Amino acid sequence: MESRRSPLKSEVPSNVVSPVRRCSRTACGRPAVATLTYVYADSTAVLGPLATYAEPHCYDLCAEHSERLTAPRGWEVVRLTDGSAPARPSGDDLEALANAVREAARPQGRVAEAQNGRRAADPREVARRGHLRVLRSPDN
Repeated sequence: MESRRSPLKSEVPSNVVSPVRRCSRTACGRPAVATLTYVYADSTAVLGPLATYAEPHCYDLCAEHSERLTAPRGWEVVRLTDGSAPARPSGDDLEALANAVREAARPQGRVAEAQNGRRAADPREVARRGHLRVLRSPDN
């Protein structure tokens, strides 16, 4: 007798396995954004960015539950900031980037002339590697 169902296809959809990790709180199906870990020896609850892997003794929380998190009396909550957000560049960073782009855009013959001329003109310059310069301290 031939079966109507294919052995490779399941008739019952499964929502147990999801590519998105969900909040560990009961009846909450929102996506997790933070991971909560308890350090029992220090009476501390540590709330940080979403862990790379789901650990058995850690709890994934959505944004709402992570903001409203409270710890038991006598415990401390440590909230770790997400370091993955890009830091805003400072003025010095932007100026260094602009100088490096200008230097890289120069033709090679002019770069050598500029290096030789700049070395003689700037007594603070000690060495040069590519677009980077080593300068003496103004105090010396």
